[in-house]
Amino acid sequence: MASKDHPAEDRTDLAEDRTILAVERTFSGWIRTGLATAAVAIGMQAVFGPFQPTWVPKAVATVFLLAAQMMLLFAWWANRTSRRRLSVHAARAQPAIRIAFLILLLSIGIWGTGAVLWLL
Repeated sequence: MASKDHPAEDRTDLAEDRTILAVERTFSGWIRTGLATAAVAIGMQAVFGPFQPTWVPKAVATVFLLAAQMMLLFAWWANRTSRRRLSVHAARAQPAIRIAFLILLLSIGIWGTGAVLWLL
């Protein structure tokens, strides 16, 4: 990595690695926010479950679940777009397939949560 002949290239490579790691931290923040939004949906159903008509808290919870799903998809898209413009040099970034698999699993969980909330 380090080259005495091209210190500017080394600095550029390090800056690009830092940017990739910042993209991963931003991705993690979006995932946390999406999961917190899904938790709000579950809380809506738990707090307002006996509310009449029953479809009202379920509909509001569904809005939060849809928002959570959108956050996951936006996080994945932004991560994917940023990573395509950057090259990894010395950093150990998460593989794109691992990130896509995580989004898939979390999305299945969100849709399953929605199904359970409507079946209650």
